[in-house]
Amino acid sequence: MHPALQLILTIIFAVTVIGTVLVVISENRNPIRTLAWVIVLIFLPVVGLLCYYFFGQDTRKVRRLSDKYYRRLKKISLEEFLMPDSQIVLAPEYKPLAALLEKSNHAFLLQGSEVEIITRGPEKFELLMADLEKARHHIHMEYFIFYNDETGNMVKEMLMKKASEGVQVRFLYDNVANWFVPRRYYEEMKTSGVQVSSFMEVKLAAFHSKVNYRNHRKVVVIDGEVGYMGGMNIANDYRTDPNWRDTHLRIRGRGVYGLQANFIVDWLSSGKKIKPDREFFPVTGNYTNNLMQIAAGGPELSWRNLLLATIHLVTNAKQYVYIQTPYFLPDDSLMQALLAASLGGVDVRLMVSRKSDSPYVDPAAKSYYEELLRAGLKIYEMQGKFIHAKTMVVDDFVSVVGSANMDFRSFESNFEINCYMYDGEIASRMKKIFMDDAKVCKQIHLKTWQQRPRYKKFIESVMRLFAPLM
Repeated sequence: MHPALQLILTIIFAVTVIGTVLVVISENRNPIRTLAWVIVLIFLPVVGLLCYYFFGQDTRKVRRLSDKYYRRLKKISLEEFLMPDSQIVLAPEYKPLAALLEKSNHAFLLQGSEVEIITRGPEKFELLMADLEKARHHIHMEYFIFYNDETGNMVKEMLMKKASEGVQVRFLYDNVANWFVPRRYYEEMKTSGVQVSSFMEVKLAAFHSKVNYRNHRKVVVIDGEVGYMGGMNIANDYRTDPNWRDTHLRIRGRGVYGLQANFIVDWLSSGKKIKPDREFFPVTGNYTNNLMQIAAGGPELSWRNLLLATIHLVTNAKQYVYIQTPYFLPDDSLMQALLAASLGGVDVRLMVSRKSDSPYVDPAAKSYYEELLRAGLKIYEMQGKFIHAKTMVVDDFVSVVGSANMDFRSFESNFEINCYMYDGEIASRMKKIFMDDAKVCKQIHLKTWQQRPRYKKFIESVMRLFAPLM
């Protein structure tokens, strides 16, 4: 290459990198996330530019849905179905959390639901298939992963069967997570009468603005009366792998209204039509004294509401906070909340896997251990199993089960959904589940942890620099 041309190209590339660094800084995002991108752009400029273009741009304020769909969403009102009973009584200390979720996401308090906590894949799919078989009016389903393996085909066949019987079946899947599922798989469903749509389909023209924002939700609604949500996707791992430990909920009653409202919004957002009539929100029984809120989180919202709710729960805990998560990559605000709670005498316990399904995440997660241990927080690593559950239980009263991990991606980029339950009996069950899981865990102790090899410490420190990008 001619030296003059080489110089020109070098200057252009340098200007591009410097310009991108300035753009990252000017976005006023999380300083730690900003610093991570600056480091990548400076030391790995080619890879950094490509990664930033596709995965790093902060487009939370940019519409990823067309004006047509926004107009359609504005026309619907779901509050008439979701407004809480005036007789609902919530303990004063939890009213701020309920208000936070309501104001940030219209997550209203819903009373009287029956809740079944599922911790085994075979049990979840046995219950789900039985409930799908009983469907008479509609089935609404959205999943992050829906593979064309034995489990996926089992559920697919049931959806097609119910559609042929005249049941309204709507199926929504994440486009990127299921890229390798052949299109004919969905075409076969459509032919049988199942209405199929992909959430925020990623096409080449819009690849850079959409590929980083995935629908991580797992939701099923059957006849507006029974619903499922939690951590389990539709794939063999979640049903047949004995070393896969997850948590899911089966909900019966008004709590299903929250799942239904979320599905309707997502269905409309995917470009499909649906009219939110009373038939999707039937009158249900009042089965228990349970109070719950179904709160969705995502980049379209003005607030990082699921992160704010987590911080609120941690900082206001009086006795204990028990957390289970497959990926632990907290931002600085959550990290400080955990440290403050533990140093303040709250029994804070974190349960993760010794080895997750993401080898580059593990060392980054372990880089947080020492500071947490020094503050008195207890860390448990599950041995021989991968814990995919995303749960919290606080002070024998509040329980959280959902799709959101304790990491940057879930709190900032993904479309997630969590269930917040105000119920002492459910909290007791959740606490017992945590304690039973702890029996197959190894507790990490500070002195032992500090004695690990220096090369591991170095790798963890390096990977932590990239934690905000994972």
